[in-house]
Amino acid sequence: MIYNDFKGLSLSMLGMGGMRFPTNPDGTVDLEATQKLFDLCIERGVNYFDTAWFYHNGMSEEAVGKLLRRYPRDSYYLATKMPWYDFEGRAGMEALFEKQFERTGMEYFDFYLIHNVSDMTYPVYTDPALRIPEFLAEQHKKGRFRHFGISTHASNPTLEKFLNTYGELFEFCQMQLNWLDWTLQDAKGKVDLLRERGLPIWVMEPLRGGRLASLAPEDEAVLKALRPDESIGAWGFRFLQSIPGVTLVLSGMQTAEIIEDNTRTFDERKPLTPTEWDALMGIADRLLAKKTLTCTECKYCMSECPQGLAIPKLLSVYSNTCLMGTAPDRARLAKKFGEEGLPSACVGCRACEAKCPQEIKISEILADFAKNLK
Repeated sequence: MIYNDFKGLSLSMLGMGGMRFPTNPDGTVDLEATQKLFDLCIERGVNYFDTAWFYHNGMSEEAVGKLLRRYPRDSYYLATKMPWYDFEGRAGMEALFEKQFERTGMEYFDFYLIHNVSDMTYPVYTDPALRIPEFLAEQHKKGRFRHFGISTHASNPTLEKFLNTYGELFEFCQMQLNWLDWTLQDAKGKVDLLRERGLPIWVMEPLRGGRLASLAPEDEAVLKALRPDESIGAWGFRFLQSIPGVTLVLSGMQTAEIIEDNTRTFDERKPLTPTEWDALMGIADRLLAKKTLTCTECKYCMSECPQGLAIPKLLSVYSNTCLMGTAPDRARLAKKFGEEGLPSACVGCRACEAKCPQEIKISEILADFAKNLK
């Protein structure tokens, strides 16, 4: 395992993300299956575990805390985050913070982040009535958590504005970074900004929820010709190993096979050569030309939908049909999702859009999807 120094700590460059654990049929976290994954992670050298208030519909923090408590407290590092919603007023925010210790059963957190600083959440995090950064800075000084950072999906100007005001409080920044978003979301510009500020970079969505772990056969052939022994997913991690300033990479590893493959990739650094970089960027250009949607299937939207729509799955179908010039078959979709689960069931309330880190105009897409059903 590659380890990087962070203020005297030795952090595994690969961390375990807490958003995509195995689940039971009722949607709860499958603790037995997830425990096996945690055991394998620790066996393979992973020592950083990440969770958040609303991952797995609010069940991730409790599950992570329960599973980690079987290990010595000084053998792993745990990170969680302050959300931009799910509390009312300053008192509600403070109560939520305390609840996170109850959920996890932890006396302290190793890392604590302000969750998803973005254009959408900026007004909440800068609200003078809440003073969220200031409150958390006080908790940091009290030792409630050891290191303070932010995660962000913000546009570069908004992130710069936020850092101009609060940047001295933070020790690291977690951002969405992968070879597709290098240009799609100007992740390169964000990396440059963070490096200028001297902030180590933690990475989320390195494979866009697994979407970059497999490609069209012709694109996979290009990469296999250059690195026959590398998996397609490993290319995403080698890309990140090529970027100065990237210290830690989070992956939501749902199976033992994924953990084995990912930890092998992080056994040693093998950054991309200029030729390999250009080949990967060429594939990115071709994918972006197809106008595919940017959904990462984080499922934040689903908890807000009054109709209970399987929004990420609907967006995937839309991307693979309507955006490719094909009219989707209504009968087939009704069989798969039920009449009540079709895009026409969307009431246009936009509650889902308030939670989307990618800021996708979901209601507009579902309306267009409904019009295109044949």
